[in-house]
Amino acid sequence: MTSDPARGPVRAERVRTRGVFSLDGEEFEVENNVWLVGDDAEVLVVDAAHAAVPILDAVGGRTVTAIVCTHGHNDHVNAAVELAEATGAPVALHPADHMLWNVVHPGRAPDTHLADGQVLRVAGTVVDVLHTPGHTPGGVCLHLAVDAMVFSGDTLFRGGPGATGRSFSDFTTLVESIRRRLLGLPSATVVHAGHGESTTVGAEVPQLDEWIRRGY
Repeated sequence: MTSDPARGPVRAERVRTRGVFSLDGEEFEVENNVWLVGDDAEVLVVDAAHAAVPILDAVGGRTVTAIVCTHGHNDHVNAAVELAEATGAPVALHPADHMLWNVVHPGRAPDTHLADGQVLRVAGTVVDVLHTPGHTPGGVCLHLAVDAMVFSGDTLFRGGPGATGRSFSDFTTLVESIRRRLLGLPSATVVHAGHGESTTVGAEVPQLDEWIRRGY
C-alpha cells in the first residue's frame, strides 16, 4: 500500500454493522461491511450501512472526505444522512440509483453525483469510480490502482456476483460489468465487498463460466 510518504500508508478498515435489507416488500436481516479508506488523518467512507455511531467511532477524530454509496439499496445508504450531518462530509451516489435512495431519504438528495471515470482523492491517493450496473442501475466500484484494492459493494463477492432477480437488477448486465470492469484488473487486486469476506481478482476470474452456467 502506498500514498504520499508524508501521510503514511493508505489502508482499508472494516466496520461491520447489522440491520434489515428491504426490497420488493420483503425484509432480510443482513450484516454489512462499511469500509474506511485512508490514513491516520482522513478517510473516505464506502457505504453507510444501518447505524452511524459505530462508523463514527471507527473514524475517531479523522476528517471524512466523502461518504460514497456504492448503490442505493437501503442497507448501504440508511445511515448516510446522519453520518453526513455528524461529519460535514458530502454523500455521493450515482444518479441512476436515486429512485432507491428516495425510498430511504425522501426530500433529501445526495450531495453529489458519481460518474464513471470520476476521480476521488483521499490521503494522497487516487480513487477511480467504475460504473458497474447490474445489481442496481447505478452500482459503482471504487478502484485504488496503486494500492491494488477495489471496493465492489454488491457487484462482486467472494464466489460470485451480487444478487439479481429483483427490481432494477439484471444478471446479464451484472456479469458484463464484472467481466469488463473488474476481472481485467491485476490478479493480486484485493476485492473488498459490501458483505462477507474479501477475495482477489485472481481467485474470481476462473469462476466466471460457472457463474454464467448457473445463472447467479
